[in-house]
Amino acid sequence: MYEFLQYQVRDAMTVDPIAVSPKTKLSEIEELFETHDFNGVPVVDDQLRLLGVLTKFDLLRAFSLDSHAMVPHYDEIMEQTADTVMTRNPVSVGPQMPLSRLLQKLVDMRTKSLPVVENNRLVGVIAREDVLKALRRAAIRHEIPVHQDA
Repeated sequence: MYEFLQYQVRDAMTVDPIAVSPKTKLSEIEELFETHDFNGVPVVDDQLRLLGVLTKFDLLRAFSLDSHAMVPHYDEIMEQTADTVMTRNPVSVGPQMPLSRLLQKLVDMRTKSLPVVENNRLVGVIAREDVLKALRRAAIRHEIPVHQDA
């Protein structure tokens, strides 16, 4: 497990992740979620600067009602754009952050993934699954083989 302590976010992140523009329709984002089994997607501008994230929770929030709202049609809501429901100024991490610190951040925040930003540009996404794979990889590399006598 000592090897895990040497890992950084860059060692486990998904590089050049799928991202959407703020004007991407919610219907397209829902399709991305379905096709790729994503729980969220970064929202970026033309220079790949992170503007926000849009999660399945944010998508559900688009359908929430207050006491003054009429129930909008599904198709109307799905025509809205990412910038209408995305979470702005999301928490992000740098690629050089130790994975051990990231692990604690994911646990503390109870989040599934975080965008990875370097020089104000989205360079990756790191998810719970990526951290678990890194833990497993570190553990496998340091297993001591058991020799059995014949």
